[in-house]
Amino acid sequence: MTAVAPPRVVLVTGKGGVGKTTTAAAMAVESARAGRRTLVMSTDVAHSLGDALGIDLRTSSTWEHTLPVEDHLHAQAVGARTSVAADWGTLRDYLLTVLDSVGVDPVVAEELTALPGADEVSALLTLGHHATSGAWDVIIVDCAPTAETLRLLALPEVLGWHLDRLMPAQRRLLTVMRPAAAAAAGLPMPGSAVIDVIATWRAHMAQVRAMLTSERASVRIVLTPENVVIAEARRILTSLSLHGYAVDAVVVNRVIPVDDDPWRAAWNAAQASGLETITESFHGTPVLTAPYLAGEPTGPDALADLAGQTTCLHGVLAPLEAPVRSQGLRVEPDGVEFVLVLPLPLARSGDVDLARRADDLVVDVGGVRRVLALPSVLRRCIVKNAGVRAGELRVRFVRDEEVWPRGR
Repeated sequence: MTAVAPPRVVLVTGKGGVGKTTTAAAMAVESARAGRRTLVMSTDVAHSLGDALGIDLRTSSTWEHTLPVEDHLHAQAVGARTSVAADWGTLRDYLLTVLDSVGVDPVVAEELTALPGADEVSALLTLGHHATSGAWDVIIVDCAPTAETLRLLALPEVLGWHLDRLMPAQRRLLTVMRPAAAAAAGLPMPGSAVIDVIATWRAHMAQVRAMLTSERASVRIVLTPENVVIAEARRILTSLSLHGYAVDAVVVNRVIPVDDDPWRAAWNAAQASGLETITESFHGTPVLTAPYLAGEPTGPDALADLAGQTTCLHGVLAPLEAPVRSQGLRVEPDGVEFVLVLPLPLARSGDVDLARRADDLVVDVGGVRRVLALPSVLRRCIVKNAGVRAGELRVRFVRDEEVWPRGR
C-alpha cells in the first residue's frame, strides 16, 4: 500500500490589520485553482476568513466539518472543540476533587479549573487531524495576530514539557501504591482515565510539533512597509526561530502603485524606504509584494487576482512542493567541548538571557521564552560561555568533572 504524502502546511501570521487573512485566503484560492486539494483554516478568534472568501463561515463543531468554497477548496473556522472539552472534563473533575480536598470553595474551584488556551489546543489538535487525514495536499492556516500565534506555536513543546512532568514514570506502580501515595500526599491520586488523557495529549502534541518543524511546514509573515509593523515582524522572525519554526517568505501587503500624484508620491517614497529596510532585515528570505488595490478583494475571483499580482521583490520563492529548508537546534563537538547552536536572526547578545535548570536550558529573547530539554551529552556538562554571533546563539559547554571525569 502506497504511503500518503503529508500535506504542505503554511501558517500565515502578522500584526493585526496588515491583511493577513486576505493574504491567506488568496494563497488558498491560488493553490486550489492550481489543482491542489486545499484547506484554509482560521485560528483567529475574530474569524474574518469567511468575509474574505465571501461565504458564511461559522466555527466548526467537529474536526471533520469543513465548508466547500469551490473546486478543490474548503474552509474551516476553529474554536474550542467538543472533543477537547470532553477530554478536559476528565482532568477537570480530578482537579476539582483535589481542590475540594484542600478546602477551596466550589465556586472558586470552578474558576480555577477553566481550561487555559482552549482555542490553541483545539487549533493544534484539529490541524494535526487534517495533516494525517490524507484528504489535503495543502493546508493554509490563517493564524491570530503575532502574540497569539507565538503562544499557539509554543504550545506543543510547552504543554509536552508539562505533561511529561505530570505523567507518572511508572503507571503500574502508581496504581498499586495509590492508597499509600494518597495518604502520604494528603491528596487524591490521579486515576487511569486521567493518566490516559495526559498520555493522549502528550502524543498529539509531539506529533503536531514534529509536523510543524518538518520540511513540509513553514510560516509566512505578512506586513506593511511601515516602521512599527516592520519592527514587530523582525521580532516575530527571531521568536519563530527561537522555537524552531522556518519562515519561508515575508509578504509586504498594500504597496501603493507608483504615481505622479503628489500624495501618492510621498507614500511611494516612504514605502520605498520601508521595502529597503525589509529586504535588508530579512536577507536570505524571499520578499513578496502585494499591491494596494482600488477595492477590497472579497470572494475567490478577487482573491485570485490579488494572488496573480503578488510578485517576488527579493530572492526566489520555492514552489509549495519543494521541501522547506531550515536549520534548527544543533550540537557541534569542538575538541573536548561542545557548542549548542540555535539560529536567532536579528537578535543581539544583550537581548538574550540564559538559565540552566537541571536538564533544561531556559532561553529568553526579548521576553519570549523557550525551555530546551538538553541532549543527553550536554546533561553531563556545564555552561562555559554564551553569545550571539552572525544570527546564531552559541552556548559552549564543558564536561562536569564530577559526573563525567576525563578518560571516561
